[in-house]
Amino acid sequence: MRAKKMLSQAAMRTLRASILFLFLFLFPALLYAKGIRGTITDEAGKPLAFASIFVKQSGTGTTANENGFYEVTLDSGRYEIIYQYLGYETQVRIIEVDNDFVQVNVTLKPQATVLPTVVVQDGNEDPAYTIMRKAIAKAKYHTQQLDSYTARVYIKGAGKLKDYPWLAKRALQKEGIEKNRVYISESVSEVKYTRPNKFEEKVISIRSDGKDNNTSPNQYIFGSFYEPEIQGTISPLAPKAFSYYKYEYLGTFQDRDYEVSKIKVTPRLKGDNVVEGVINIVEGWWSIHSLDIHTTKMGIQIYIKAIYAPIDDKAWMPVSHQFRVEGKAFGFEAEFKYLATVSDYKIKLNPKLYVDNDKMEVIDEKVQKEEAKKIAANKPAPAKKSKQPDNAKLLQERLESGKEITRKELNKMMKDYEKEERKQQKEPLVISDNTFKVDSGAYKKDSTYWATVRPVPLTQEEVKGYQKSDSMAVVSRRIEEGDTLKSSKHKGFQPWDLLIGDSYKVSKHSNFKIHFPMPNFNTVEGWNLVYKVSFGSILQDTNKTRLTITPAFRYAFSRKVASGNLKFALRNNKYRFEVEGGRYIKQYNADEPILPIVNSFTTLLLEKNLMKLYERRYIDLMYRRKLSQFVTVSGTLSWNKRHELLNTSNYKWVDRKKIEGYTENRPVNVELTNTAFPDHEALIGSVRVAARPWLKYQIRNGHKQEINNSSPTITLDYNKGIHDALGSDVDFDQIELGIKHEFNIGVRGHVDVALRAGAFTNSSNMYFMDYKHFLGNKTPFATTDPVGSFRLLDYYTYSTDDKYFAGNVHYHFRRFLVTSFPLARMAGVSENVFVNYLATPGSKNYTEVGYSIDGILRLFRLEAIASFQDGKYQDYGFRIGINTSFAINFSDN
Repeated sequence: MRAKKMLSQAAMRTLRASILFLFLFLFPALLYAKGIRGTITDEAGKPLAFASIFVKQSGTGTTANENGFYEVTLDSGRYEIIYQYLGYETQVRIIEVDNDFVQVNVTLKPQATVLPTVVVQDGNEDPAYTIMRKAIAKAKYHTQQLDSYTARVYIKGAGKLKDYPWLAKRALQKEGIEKNRVYISESVSEVKYTRPNKFEEKVISIRSDGKDNNTSPNQYIFGSFYEPEIQGTISPLAPKAFSYYKYEYLGTFQDRDYEVSKIKVTPRLKGDNVVEGVINIVEGWWSIHSLDIHTTKMGIQIYIKAIYAPIDDKAWMPVSHQFRVEGKAFGFEAEFKYLATVSDYKIKLNPKLYVDNDKMEVIDEKVQKEEAKKIAANKPAPAKKSKQPDNAKLLQERLESGKEITRKELNKMMKDYEKEERKQQKEPLVISDNTFKVDSGAYKKDSTYWATVRPVPLTQEEVKGYQKSDSMAVVSRRIEEGDTLKSSKHKGFQPWDLLIGDSYKVSKHSNFKIHFPMPNFNTVEGWNLVYKVSFGSILQDTNKTRLTITPAFRYAFSRKVASGNLKFALRNNKYRFEVEGGRYIKQYNADEPILPIVNSFTTLLLEKNLMKLYERRYIDLMYRRKLSQFVTVSGTLSWNKRHELLNTSNYKWVDRKKIEGYTENRPVNVELTNTAFPDHEALIGSVRVAARPWLKYQIRNGHKQEINNSSPTITLDYNKGIHDALGSDVDFDQIELGIKHEFNIGVRGHVDVALRAGAFTNSSNMYFMDYKHFLGNKTPFATTDPVGSFRLLDYYTYSTDDKYFAGNVHYHFRRFLVTSFPLARMAGVSENVFVNYLATPGSKNYTEVGYSIDGILRLFRLEAIASFQDGKYQDYGFRIGINTSFAINFSDN
């Protein structure tokens, strides 16, 4: 007790000393703090939450809080302060700051929007289309007009869980998550953009309890609506925007010396990846003044407001963003609000491109036909050159030679300019190069620091949220430091881990895992159990090579046979090497089209033993290497001693009288009347070359990441059965060419294609597992790749040792039948039609035509399929699968 008392007294002395130090250190700063503060309201005195305040002289932007209160720290001097709020007139104040805060309360009036007389020259087209054509034509110019810029970004997030299912209550309480409690996060970052695609962010301070559920709007804040897409959403300024949106002119308002056109944006087809709302365009500049839009992502509602300002009167840049993210799924309902302010802009113009705005007037030749003809007639002819023209110089000369340029001419010249720039880049296939770093002291800033740097004062609700977060953080820290309080989560090995599995961190670079031992049933082994553990370690080298060792034990209770294997793997970003060996069972189709858990279901309940197995004692070698960013080469060598297996169990849960019983463990094939085989040895080698010639990348913190579907994948495979080597009894040669790609076909949807063609040039001695097999399915569930697999095809009926062709084409509609209803699209439902085709000597032009609804309850896919042979109807069926947006691994190995 005395020791505790002494510790308590020491703590109090330390606390008093800390308070004295902070007072002495901060008192001068508090004494000389100065700037402006006040409230922003409408004419009725109602606070205008998150109104924007922009200091022209410093390029600094901030916003008011939810109560309309704001505060900006400034040095002594004379400032032009601009107050803005969407739907209200901008107000400009000239303020003198001396040695204290100046109280500046501002009342904003509703915006006066006028509808000037518009001369319609092309039918009854809404004038919004002319405005948007000009803005779209100049969008590429806006993305290229700055060589670089730097700025400081403050982001504040406030979120709360509004509702959750009662089953999750206990688990959430353990994590410290409470209903309707506000969780706060704040960060201050220094950002730098360098044309054409490099973005650097350094977080210098951050305060967060980590409860934002990955709803951060950074991709929108640091993206650009001048780009065709932002975070997968089609921009209203995209070149193809007219296919996605309808526009309506709502009038023009005056903002200081600028005329701004108000344009209503309406999706032609509501759903994910489009926006709706209002975008305001600055006349003459054809740049964004502000926007108030809404979009959805997988049923999550995202509301965005942004205000731009003319930095140095050269370029309009965003100075404030407001986001509201809300959604409800599976009984959970949450809401997150974000506020971002951008300040301290320092811009550097692109000298090859920039011209004063008053020298460029974009002409819409669709409406302004006479002006376009005059421009074409008076346009100066380019100088004749023997070498490739300098498109940047030609563009600048063209812009400076006359005040007017047609939008089509501007589009072409910008495309030529960008093409030339890409040729000069060291890595022209890199679409974005982002660097994100967190300063070592970012998490160490205290509440006093945040009070001085926070541009937006906290509300009372947010203050309470922080107080609770801070108190919980103290408890968490005590637990980590070994206090008498104990965490509810166990650490280290527990006896029950042997039954349910778990992962353990062995060292800084190593981990150990016990995999969940899932029991399964098949007619060959009866009940069987696979028990697997794995050890992984990152080796200490520059390539971060990872070593994985995975032993597996398998016991078949009906056969009373134990088996197992051992796998070693080395991999890094350049190569992968694997050695695996042992005694184990395998499906005749090495691609394993039937999952063990699905086979257990169909066998025990439906009396359909679809999985056909054989046993092998084997050693497999595999080596894969990236030869370049476009080409990967891999090779395998496999020695096998193969043994046929027979059924040993007739066990079932449901005895279906209409079914005679389980089928024998021998696949049925139209080309090979008897698929049985004697024990034999086989040495088989294979080589694969995979090329993605148009692959594009994005770089994140120096690490390249491939952009999905940026290039088709072309594969060439050669498989060889090597005769009379190591006792091998097989002799065959097989070659296959394949291509797989996903691509958009405009506004209506996108297409997935998978094509494979091959032949056995030599089939002197083969066994059935060496045939070419296809991904069939006779279960109620679709568990393989939706593109590249069949739905009703028997697993082995049309396997072949001859020529073959397989094709799969899927068309994903944005709107079709069910998705004709906006509510279905907003709920994330999509529709597909697909055609699967197989040509082998015995398949008789086997064809499947199917229709599927994807995204049911956000998770499931339902398919209806009909099959045909030589154009004649054969069968129909239904399949249930997982939403193609999810990837799930059901491997038993």
